[in-house]
Amino acid sequence: MVRWKLTIEYDGTPFVGWQRQENDPSVQGAIEKAIHDFCGEKVTLHVAGRTDAGVHAVGQVAHADIAKEADAKTVRDAINAHLRPLPVAVVKAEPVSDEFHARFKATHRVYCYKILAGRMPAPAIEHERAWHVTWDLDVAAMHEAAQYLLGNHDFSSFRAAACQAKSPVRTLARCDVIETAHNLSAGQHIEIWAEARSFLHHQIRNIAGALRMVGEGKWAPEEVRRVLEACDRTQNAAAMAPAHGLYFVRVDYDAG
Repeated sequence: MVRWKLTIEYDGTPFVGWQRQENDPSVQGAIEKAIHDFCGEKVTLHVAGRTDAGVHAVGQVAHADIAKEADAKTVRDAINAHLRPLPVAVVKAEPVSDEFHARFKATHRVYCYKILAGRMPAPAIEHERAWHVTWDLDVAAMHEAAQYLLGNHDFSSFRAAACQAKSPVRTLARCDVIETAHNLSAGQHIEIWAEARSFLHHQIRNIAGALRMVGEGKWAPEEVRRVLEACDRTQNAAAMAPAHGLYFVRVDYDAG
């Protein structure tokens, strides 16, 4: 029996999310079926971070124990062969020790939220891959507001009502808002980068919604600090950003 660490990318559009569902398509279910089709074994994937319906990933990590003997290239390619034509792929397969756990051994997670802003037609290529806002946003003000969120805080104002985390306290190591492009035809391409050991359910989408309010000029940057310090979701009047702009980018583990 070998424990395999799988680095995975997927387009979350056709899925109900990562977690396996009884009758609905999920990323976990698709990969577990592909592994079964490859080696005839029923396995359970353990993931670094569950993603909601519509959320994408470019560097998700999961692990599974497989008895069939095979090298890393064969494991990767065989799983991918059985995943086609679904928009899911194993980028890398690595044998790891039995002590490795994709979720519990993770030390750092990185997400990116993408916004396409400006008075242009609805995007075609980026449809369901970025949040389309139909007016320009003040990126500098959004970044200023994001800095109030850095550090160790009670993020109750930015968590989902159904969040099951035992504590609302998290430590945000990075929250940057950057503009990657801006022209008359393509508008503003804006990215919100967030890094922490772990996140609350809907935390990043709620942060993105609040920062949009700042970008529109409806909130001063300092309003984000007021909302944070309220420690109350009902005090956050910003609508939650849609799932399709969110990407799970990377998860880090201690060496060894």
